[in-house]
Amino acid sequence: MIDKIELSSKASSIRKRLGEDEASPVDIFTLAQGIEGLTLVFYPLGKNISGACFRSEHSSLIAIHSGMSIGRQRYTLAHELYHYYFDEKRTSTICSSKIGSGNEEEKKADLFASYFLMPPAALYEAVQRYKGSDNHSLSIREIIRLEQHFGMSHQATLIRLQEDGSLSAGQAASMQSGIIALASRLGFDVSLYKPSSNEKRMQVFGHYICQAERLLETDKISNGKYEELLLDAFREDIVFGEEAEGGGYD
Repeated sequence: MIDKIELSSKASSIRKRLGEDEASPVDIFTLAQGIEGLTLVFYPLGKNISGACFRSEHSSLIAIHSGMSIGRQRYTLAHELYHYYFDEKRTSTICSSKIGSGNEEEKKADLFASYFLMPPAALYEAVQRYKGSDNHSLSIREIIRLEQHFGMSHQATLIRLQEDGSLSAGQAASMQSGIIALASRLGFDVSLYKPSSNEKRMQVFGHYICQAERLLETDKISNGKYEELLLDAFREDIVFGEEAEGGGYD
């Protein structure tokens, strides 16, 4: 039986380890890029795979399916962080695109991801605020505001709210369509519901890039080899430079 309290505590502990508090929305992509020894790869992995985690003693890699929506990519990265920090029995994991599928470790990773992005106490306070004194059922507009605030995919948010008893399966089933259009009308940036742009579909961040730089600085590789390594990592922006648009970096 899955211990939800333990998973919530683990999610909170990793948030703290990465320098975040227990309640605020997080930029999980930036957090993961700063984990020592971890390479983060964004790549179109295929419709049945959401992500993967490969661990070793000296370095590790997490791959994210960049053809999914940004919200789902964020959820997948949080899911893979569970495997990275807590899945001690396996050094490699390929994860399904379907939330809630797979063995017990996969289901634990899904719950961990949900708790990491939507901390229980913060979600509870937000839900109670929306329900108000009349304790009405959450509307689709309120759910969109929740997922936008915490940066989680619509589907993952519906599943979480059902887990917490804030939505019934029937209510969730009626809230599956028209999400992007409604989010636009509510004034939100709808990139959360869309895949990465074409120029960002294939990118590598973190340890691999730092190691290439270190090898160059210590004269272990030539500049040509350095550029080759970066191009293999889809980092043409580093090799060829990226001019600022609109007058600088201020």
